[in-house]
Amino acid sequence: MQTNFTAGQLADPHVATSEKILRKCVHCGFCTATCPTYVTLGNELDSPRGRIYLIKDMLENGRPADAEVVTHIDRCLSCLSCVTTCPSGVDYMHLVDHARMHIEETYRRPFWNRLARSVLAAVLPHPGRFRLALKAANLGRPFAGLLKRFKPLEPFGAMLDLAPRSLPKAADSAGPGTHPAAGPRRGRVAILSGCAQPVLKPEINAATIRLLTRLGVEVVAPAGEVCCGSLVHHMGREAEALEAARRNVDVWLGEAEKSGLDAIIVTASGCGTTIKDYGFMLRLDPAYAEKAARVSALARDITEYLATLDLPQQEARGLTVAYHSACSMQHGQKITMLPKTLLKKAGFAVRDPAEGHLCCGSAGTYNILQPEISGKLKARKVKNIEATKPDLIATGNIGCITQIATGTAIPILHTVELLDWAYGGERPAALPAQDTKMPA
Repeated sequence: MQTNFTAGQLADPHVATSEKILRKCVHCGFCTATCPTYVTLGNELDSPRGRIYLIKDMLENGRPADAEVVTHIDRCLSCLSCVTTCPSGVDYMHLVDHARMHIEETYRRPFWNRLARSVLAAVLPHPGRFRLALKAANLGRPFAGLLKRFKPLEPFGAMLDLAPRSLPKAADSAGPGTHPAAGPRRGRVAILSGCAQPVLKPEINAATIRLLTRLGVEVVAPAGEVCCGSLVHHMGREAEALEAARRNVDVWLGEAEKSGLDAIIVTASGCGTTIKDYGFMLRLDPAYAEKAARVSALARDITEYLATLDLPQQEARGLTVAYHSACSMQHGQKITMLPKTLLKKAGFAVRDPAEGHLCCGSAGTYNILQPEISGKLKARKVKNIEATKPDLIATGNIGCITQIATGTAIPILHTVELLDWAYGGERPAALPAQDTKMPA
């Protein structure tokens, strides 16, 4: 794609990076076939190619974002399916991130939209606030239908719909501390505690810690860690995202320098994609660029790390698992086969649903801010999963678990919960009552 940025514009490192990305696009349109919003809406401006044109026009002309640009950029899930499809290597992820920063800096959103986004940014990254908000949601639940009748208030109705009716108790392993290896130590890792996940499903990290320590890996949850920053990052609130990244870099490198770390384990693939991008996000910060790159190099999805431990083959368990590959796993981190290989090795029969490249519609806060499109994507995803006639669904991201669970009665678990069970851990509580098909 030909660009016409001035030398003055290219002096801005963000613009210079986006200009290089734009020049790689050859207008081929391959991305349209795998873009969830284009497949759903059929609007060229709701495809990656269409958004690229809008972003180019906005940045090249140095103008503030307008309502049309914001509408179509907001509809982007950042699922990155287009990045997987693109034959030219267009780095759409960093281009749309820059567009969102520009929107945040130059566009004043309508009041109710600003309020919804501010509430999400103020609550979700903080586990204590998030837990209180979910408890309060029980009081507001009867008003969800009323809120959804008015377009500006629709996100608040979506929040109430997604809120669970009850919350699990916080796991003993949720706080800072060190979990020693059982037997001779063969490794030492830090684990990301996260923000939404320990409130919604604390058993995910609990299962991770149990499994790793049984395998001889010491697990530390360092004090001082905060949200990875992905939620505010994808809202264009870059200053907040970078501050969170800096705090985590300091915490994790402090732990690595004190006692050594083989990896930083992440059990939410959305967080993993962002942490692996810290090196890019902080590349312009001379005090953190090198340190952030070191942290990104240490970050591992739990399935990546488990694949290095040579787990033994288990006997068949007589259970069929539909594996849902989260977008942040397959497109963001390019992890496609490892989780399925581990599940098969653990004795599960694994099936791939049709259209596995399409997003389930969760995408961070997308199912709240764009509930109509999200609902269509969820229905499509659930239909494809249920067509495989599985006993269970496995995935590696808390957002996908929350989203898909609202559309099907089939139990959905994190991949590591099933692996922990298969290798001597507790039977996941999310499984139905034990019967002849559900071994202990």
